[in-house]
Amino acid sequence: MARYTDASCRLCRREGTKLYLKGDRCYSEKCAFSRKGYPPGAHGHGRQKVSEYGLQLREKQKARRIYGVLERQFKRYFVEADRRKGITGEILLQILESRLDNIVYRMGFARSRNDARQLIRHGHYTVNGNKINIPSYLTKPGDIIAVREKSRNRPFFKELAEWGAAQGTVDWLEVDRDNMSGKILNVPSREELDIPISEHLIVELYSR
Repeated sequence: MARYTDASCRLCRREGTKLYLKGDRCYSEKCAFSRKGYPPGAHGHGRQKVSEYGLQLREKQKARRIYGVLERQFKRYFVEADRRKGITGEILLQILESRLDNIVYRMGFARSRNDARQLIRHGHYTVNGNKINIPSYLTKPGDIIAVREKSRNRPFFKELAEWGAAQGTVDWLEVDRDNMSGKILNVPSREELDIPISEHLIVELYSR
């Protein structure tokens, strides 16, 4: 399976904002973006005039990198969002948010989406009682996501439960920390999503 294997902190610096790709490290003084907030490379310090196309492209790249999605898969999500009735940009974000790796992260069962993808591939989570090891699995309202019973007693997941409790939960998810499970209550509206993305620029990019 293809995936990005280079330094994650370079992505934050390239997009000019924190993407929170490395969990707790992003909140610490070790964060590379906090120390070096300019783009990577020899010309990172230089001022660059960005065209309208460049702004649209950067917004699409930012969304891809936040959710850990490769180019071809992201295009498929856009085509699906454009096919559905409603606001294309908002529907695109809703599809991305419904990915299992994102739901696991949102529920506090992983410290980052990258961690969530690895843990899902190792078979530590279930959806409606069935083990799912596909990070891109699209969930829906009413689905119950849980840490597998065999994994709950491991020290790692006990520490994770305490960490998740301290992070809080978004309004469109219901989480039972004691049983390490959660339920998707509804499809989130744009106002319920705290993602720093101007999705209309992505729509404009693909509408060229």
